[in-house]
Amino acid sequence: MQLGAMFPTTEIGNDPAAIKDYAQGIEDLGFDYIVTIEHVLQVDPKGDPDVFAPYTLEDSFHEPFVLHGFLAACTEKVGLSTAILILPQRQTVLAAKQAAEVDGLSGGRLRLGIGIGWQELEYTALGEEWTNRGKRCEEQVDLMRKLWTNKEVDYKGEYHTVPESGFNPNSVQKPIPIWFGGMAKQVAERVGRIGDGWIPIGTPQDMAEQLDIMHEAAEKAGRDPKAIGIESITGLASAMTRDNPGTMDQAVGMSKLWKDAGASHFAFGSSMIGLNDDIDGHLKLAAEYKERMEAL
Repeated sequence: MQLGAMFPTTEIGNDPAAIKDYAQGIEDLGFDYIVTIEHVLQVDPKGDPDVFAPYTLEDSFHEPFVLHGFLAACTEKVGLSTAILILPQRQTVLAAKQAAEVDGLSGGRLRLGIGIGWQELEYTALGEEWTNRGKRCEEQVDLMRKLWTNKEVDYKGEYHTVPESGFNPNSVQKPIPIWFGGMAKQVAERVGRIGDGWIPIGTPQDMAEQLDIMHEAAEKAGRDPKAIGIESITGLASAMTRDNPGTMDQAVGMSKLWKDAGASHFAFGSSMIGLNDDIDGHLKLAAEYKERMEAL
């Protein structure tokens, strides 16, 4: 059982000292990894009251590769994970290079959780195609793994052409683990076929059909479904429920449901319950969650 802490990116603020204190505090508590979420852009819903905006311009988001490079220098052994990096809105080779750099500088501590996102305006602003993002994501994963595991790559796919070339420096892990986030059936099938792990949202009962799809896809691909990791992410609130926070009992209860369903990784978040930049408050709740989980 791997235990993680969700970096409180939307409220921790921009003080490097506070970010360092949080990361070192999580490592001192004995957590296995720190998870970060991302958005490049946020919107101001006042311009369009009907826009779906669980995050707004009032919520800060630190860029994950830069942040993880900073965290790697602040810590010694805690793992660094994204949940999720919106991969198809990024240039594939550049994202692979950035991931390789973080993995190298951290001594092989990166786990890359990826997804295709829900906010079309980010794709528009970053100059990437929205409509083919799911299919394109698969080719991105294939190319990235080749770049991480070969000195030189000569690649021509449907969406990417890379003349013979490579990275120096490159990643420590060969390849960096890639996990997929999302609840769609297509995501579950993709996880079973090519993913190292899955990051779902919801209960195991909610995801029962997707779990079956993932297992079937893995078996068809000649893979062991039990070797595919599952990460349960829970907390006292989320972007959707920030006005209706839950309890630690509920958070641990959700994690136990996933533990019983075979999950391997469990991450706890303490954002959006009013702690803001209270680092000691975030660490206190993380410690309680870890103690409760270890007692299961």
